[in-house]
Amino acid sequence: MGKRLNSSRGKGVSYAKWGYIFILPFFITYIIFTLTPQIMTFYNSFFENYRSGLKQIGPNFVGLKNYVALFTPDKTGTVGMLKYFGNTLILWIMGAVPQIVVALLLAVFFTSYRLNIKGQQFFKTVIYMPNLIMAAAFSMLFFTLFSTVGPVNQLLIAHGVVQESINFLGIKISVRLLISLMNFLMWFGNTTILLMAGIQGIDQNMFEAAEIDGANSLQVFFRVTLPLLAPILVYTIITAMIGGLQMFDVPQVLTNGKGTPDRASMTMVMYLNNYLGTSKNYGMAGAISVILFIVSAGLSGFVYNSLSKQYRK
Repeated sequence: MGKRLNSSRGKGVSYAKWGYIFILPFFITYIIFTLTPQIMTFYNSFFENYRSGLKQIGPNFVGLKNYVALFTPDKTGTVGMLKYFGNTLILWIMGAVPQIVVALLLAVFFTSYRLNIKGQQFFKTVIYMPNLIMAAAFSMLFFTLFSTVGPVNQLLIAHGVVQESINFLGIKISVRLLISLMNFLMWFGNTTILLMAGIQGIDQNMFEAAEIDGANSLQVFFRVTLPLLAPILVYTIITAMIGGLQMFDVPQVLTNGKGTPDRASMTMVMYLNNYLGTSKNYGMAGAISVILFIVSAGLSGFVYNSLSKQYRK
């Protein structure tokens, strides 16, 4: 009897083995298309490797020279790396903070058990639609609207608000506002849907219990919704931050890659792209990429620990 039982166990299906087989394609794809390029980028950052006219210089090992060059002030005393990181951070904050706040308010509004709003699928579709528009097309639309001969200036002149056209793309604050506005419009719908999904995943009995205890809407939001939504909210903020640090397409198209005025809208990835343009300076581009990776990882860890600490007790 014992032998028969053991033989039947030996012929059983090993589900763990099939689990590893199913996830194997992901790891193979990740190693080939993500991990290997990351390692090569880190490796190339220690080499001098660029094109000067028709002549290829390198690759020659230079150690930390590329990193030192990035933090060396130029003729005007400006450290380009710090300036462009500051630009990126300002543009992200101007676009991401309203995005998170508005998305959170909309998510609470549409999922309210008290309001019981109908047609949520329709509203989800409408809110998400701006995300389907290509960033380049969105940027060209705003470039046309706010150019010196665009409809916005024509309306302002026609209604006597201004006497002559305003160069919106030549003023630092207006360019930053336009870039932030475009990023807000493109991404707040995606953020709203994520937060709606998070709220809908909360047990409705929690809201009913709070209502029975006499809690008002604000108390329910801060004592029930926000704490239980914390994991999704932290994920949303971190992904929005990483996307903001990698901001490229909107300012690139809107300012024709120049970051005008006075490089005030030049982002880190635009700066990186300059080294991958005509000079093909892979060493400097690799150094910028490594710094951007370290900054993204550091800020992500800081945000995660700061926002989720009180909910992990």
